Amino acid sequence: MAKYIFVTGGVTSSLGKGIIAASLAKLLQSRGLKVTIQKFDPYINVDPGTLNPYEHGECYVTDDGAETDLDLGHYERFLNIPTSQANNVTTGRIYQTVINKEREGEYLGKTVQVVPHITDEIKRRMLLLGQNGDYDIVITEIGGTVGDIESLPFVEAVRQIQWELPEEDCLVVHLTLIPYLKAAQELKTKPTQHSVRMLSQEGVHPDIIVCRTEHPLTDELKRKVALFCNVKPGAVIEAMDASTIYEVPLKMLQEGLDIITLKQLHINGYAAPDLTKWRGFLSKLNSPKTKIKIGLIGKYIELQDAYKSILESFIHAGAMNQCKVQIVNVHSEFITEENVAEKFKDLDGLLVAPGFGSRGVEGKISSVKYARENNMPFFGICLGMQMAVIEYARNVIGWKDAHSTEMNTATPYPVIALMDEQKKIRKKGGTMRLGAYACEIVEGSLAHKIYGSTMISERHRHRWEFNNAYLGDFENAGLIPSGKNPEKGLVEIVELKNHPFFIGVQYHPELKSTVENPHPLFVNFVNAAKSYAEWKVGQPAEKLQKQAI
Repeated sequence: MAKYIFVTGGVTSSLGKGIIAASLAKLLQSRGLKVTIQKFDPYINVDPGTLNPYEHGECYVTDDGAETDLDLGHYERFLNIPTSQANNVTTGRIYQTVINKEREGEYLGKTVQVVPHITDEIKRRMLLLGQNGDYDIVITEIGGTVGDIESLPFVEAVRQIQWELPEEDCLVVHLTLIPYLKAAQELKTKPTQHSVRMLSQEGVHPDIIVCRTEHPLTDELKRKVALFCNVKPGAVIEAMDASTIYEVPLKMLQEGLDIITLKQLHINGYAAPDLTKWRGFLSKLNSPKTKIKIGLIGKYIELQDAYKSILESFIHAGAMNQCKVQIVNVHSEFITEENVAEKFKDLDGLLVAPGFGSRGVEGKISSVKYARENNMPFFGICLGMQMAVIEYARNVIGWKDAHSTEMNTATPYPVIALMDEQKKIRKKGGTMRLGAYACEIVEGSLAHKIYGSTMISERHRHRWEFNNAYLGDFENAGLIPSGKNPEKGLVEIVELKNHPFFIGVQYHPELKSTVENPHPLFVNFVNAAKSYAEWKVGQPAEKLQKQAI
């Protein structure tokens, strides 16, 4: 039987419950325990698949095709193990399940209520991952902030689990904020006290309090929090702001978060933490030998969480190359043929990001053209790959009106078209091509060199695809389809032979990059950008200026 840890948050949102949960999981894993993490979100959407990235950041996709919260990306990047549909549950999914059961007559004769029916379903899912013997510890992050109306059923479910399980099998970690008042030059504990009191009024008392803070907590202040929040002084953990999220596990190790957790769960005989690979990664990350600038061409750049996995993948790849990757956000809506050279003159590589809809598409196409014509390393993901195909059709093959039917249903050259299995679909939620699919790679191609294999598996999230009716035209014109799905022939990878680094992929490689296994596409792209930056140094200014023009 697994033991259960619940992570709640108070005072304000965006404190980093996901990072704290992932850091604790990493520390426990490093001591030889089998750990998984799950996220319970209080919104009524069944999943975040239909949410605008401005609303909720990126939608993270698992191998089994679940559209999930971006925190699952943190879980996978920290633990280096895949998550699944079971690791992310929303209020919408809970209510959908209960309502379906009611319609089927499972509750015949009973009045269906939040308590016990909704809370019972929440509890069932909270305990599910721990019942098959695969894990020693299941960590559950409760989304939202204590006091939110929508979080109440989840908090009530935690209260019931606390009451039902033996004391040593259940633990609650509460993440809160200790704000610093600059005028008074003081850290204030009152918000934390109120947050814990509110949680306690709902029947859940925290065992450990993790305090986000911009300034160190004194022993006296820790004792004050412990006294007024009714926990032991050793159970008050300082969580100082870190320069990178990957330092947080080591900060939590210094604070003894894993030790107090193990003691309260009555887990004995654990090994010393083995964080050799983690420390090696941080050493490389903090000691770069070179620096490059990568242009991130997207239309959601105002919210960095919209491209969270891409940004983290660059951190992993940068460390692997001992290179500081500076991301320069460029809004695709404001890129034109006239200003593209000026915008990109200081960059060492371009990544055209995923997305949906017509806004900013022409700017992405102009970006691809610039990278192709100027031998600048180019990497296109999902829509970025499709934009590379459209750009090539327009400017190399000569089909000036080539487009995707997503943006122009009347285009005479629909080089990107809706997948056949998508044409009859009307419902939007959970109906895209989702999850892991195989891709067979052509030997001798750039993709083959990068992966070192002719068969790979990558995660997808799309409705439109490369139109194979034009496959021969592109091959004759020099755009190589170097990767295809072996079952349906769907083009997964396109590349150019006579270019330093030009590759577009239909899938989302950023979803599989972790600290211990940086994705090879990002690693090789960063390396190509390093080479391009070194090449520029040796070129006369007038040559670079002429090339940019």
